[in-house]
Amino acid sequence: MSTSRSDDGTLVVRLEGVWSVEGGIPSADPVIHEILKPPAPTRIAFDASALEDWDSSLLVFARQLGDAAGASGVKVDPSGLPAGARRLIDLAAAVPERADARKKTRRDRPLARLGRGALSLFETTRGLVRFIGMAFLSFLRLLGGRARVRGRDFWLFVQDAGVDALPIVSLISFLIGVILAFIGGVQLRQFGALVWTANIVGIGMVRYLGPMMAAIIMAGRTGSAYAAQLGTMTVNEEIDALRTLGISPIDFLVLPRMLALVLMLPLLTLYADFVGILGGAVVGTVAFGLGIQEYLSQTQSILTTKDFLSGLNMAASYGVLIAIAGCFQGMSSGRSAAAVGDATTKAVVMAIVLVVLATAFWTVLYDILGI
Repeated sequence: MSTSRSDDGTLVVRLEGVWSVEGGIPSADPVIHEILKPPAPTRIAFDASALEDWDSSLLVFARQLGDAAGASGVKVDPSGLPAGARRLIDLAAAVPERADARKKTRRDRPLARLGRGALSLFETTRGLVRFIGMAFLSFLRLLGGRARVRGRDFWLFVQDAGVDALPIVSLISFLIGVILAFIGGVQLRQFGALVWTANIVGIGMVRYLGPMMAAIIMAGRTGSAYAAQLGTMTVNEEIDALRTLGISPIDFLVLPRMLALVLMLPLLTLYADFVGILGGAVVGTVAFGLGIQEYLSQTQSILTTKDFLSGLNMAASYGVLIAIAGCFQGMSSGRSAAAVGDATTKAVVMAIVLVVLATAFWTVLYDILGI
């Protein structure tokens, strides 16, 4: 590559040899230096008569040179480039970048960021409330036999949110039971009350940690999957196609996912409770020398049907919240790959926040009601 100036002030860039990505993209700095050196050229032209072969490296070079020339107010004449390169450059200029293709990095004052955050929170809350209302109306249509839901899809979601989730739920629940037993046993051993370790594990798993840990697992596993699936369908315009055909996306896509999660999360919670109690029993018998019969008898004496029902009630509400968070973020996703990733992340964060808030609500309510 070489440069020269003509009598009319045109900077001619001569392209020679083979331009390929494997050989490295030639630097545009020498040409940019010529542009900035006074007197500035009137325009930039190309001479590709000695160019043997080229690939995308030539386009990158031309783009860098065009950006630098535009910043200096110098016009670039691409007529000397190969015809294929000109067509590709024209195509790139004709297709605008999507508005949500990349994140904005503009830095504003803290007060402006706070205001934008408040407005964004308000819009998200309003959209979420509207989505909950639409989901409730869809459920009423289902009860009236007017919702278009495919039973096959529903059972697939049941399998995904149920049987397929058992391995991870088993592992986490067992470890939670082990941790509770260790924490409780180490402290209770100082007072000669090791057998009450069973009380801590049983009550903790059945009433709070069993439902909550199962919900957090499903938020990261299933809620994110719902957001990614619906977000991809939004990008591919499949949801728009359903609306065009007169099919409600809420009935067809959201309702079966929500029903499957509401049905399976209490069952997963019940399973998690027993696995957690098993983990506590292993620690109690192996680490602290308690008899297995003694441990199970103490667990049975402390737990009541009310404890199980309160935990299952919490789990059902968690299922609704996780499904709503995942489906809402997926349906609200932008139309790019980056937007789908953002929707998936937001779905997990929203689901976990809602689960924690619901746990606080149920804890206070149970205390008021004396449950």
